[in-house]
Amino acid sequence: MPVGDFSILDYIGEIIDVLIVAFVIYKLLMLIRGTKAVQLLKGIFVIIAVWLLSGALGLSTMEWLMDKAITWGFLAIIIIFQPELRRALEQLGRGRLFSRSAVHEEEQMTKTIEEVVKAISYMGKRRIGALLSIERETGMGDYVETGIQLNANISSELLINIFIPNTPLHDGAVIIKENEIKAAACYLPLSESPFISKELGTRHRAALGISEVTDSITVIASEETGNISLAKNGELYRDLTNEKLKEMLTEELSKKVKATSSSRWNWRGKKDENRQVVK
Repeated sequence: MPVGDFSILDYIGEIIDVLIVAFVIYKLLMLIRGTKAVQLLKGIFVIIAVWLLSGALGLSTMEWLMDKAITWGFLAIIIIFQPELRRALEQLGRGRLFSRSAVHEEEQMTKTIEEVVKAISYMGKRRIGALLSIERETGMGDYVETGIQLNANISSELLINIFIPNTPLHDGAVIIKENEIKAAACYLPLSESPFISKELGTRHRAALGISEVTDSITVIASEETGNISLAKNGELYRDLTNEKLKEMLTEELSKKVKATSSSRWNWRGKKDENRQVVK
């Protein structure tokens, strides 16, 4: 039945068109989530906002500059987002771009936590030095490239084997992303904070260093004492038990806990005599 110049089928077609475009945008955002492209995308939005504001306020010079930036920005976007565009094309070729997210995502996260705790506990008891960094929102691609890429399913046995002394991959950090061991023997930036205890070695400084420049969570097993520590947001939590480590990892990484903002930072509010704050 026609309504004005449009029929019901036309309206349905428009709705389907909008839904498809929204779905494509959503999948593209999911594709770049957790990479540095997110920060770059925010910068692009800032430029567009300044351009619109300049036009509204009559700032001709600023509007001209932003107009030029946007004009040449399309070429810059292709260059800047080259890794993400390549990955999108690869996934499109494999038919994975529009596939559903893993149904058991939270179960996979739980498995990752259990495997990490099991491996760190084993290495701590035997005083095997270890450094594991778990990526969250901020991309760690630059640090992954400094090591040997593995892209392996996570398991405590593999993690333990990587850090066995005198093996090719034991010197450096393991980076975990999306429940997968992305790389081993990675170099992490050392913290320059003067407040770090002199008894802490290179692994702890590297753990604090990466926590100062990303939102990653890094777990350390000390080679000298066997103690377990965790670093996040420039703070170091030392001498953790297996139960405490599992609790903190679950609090930070669990999808269900992240969805509940009221309980997200519960453990931060607790007094922890083992915490060393590095500002």
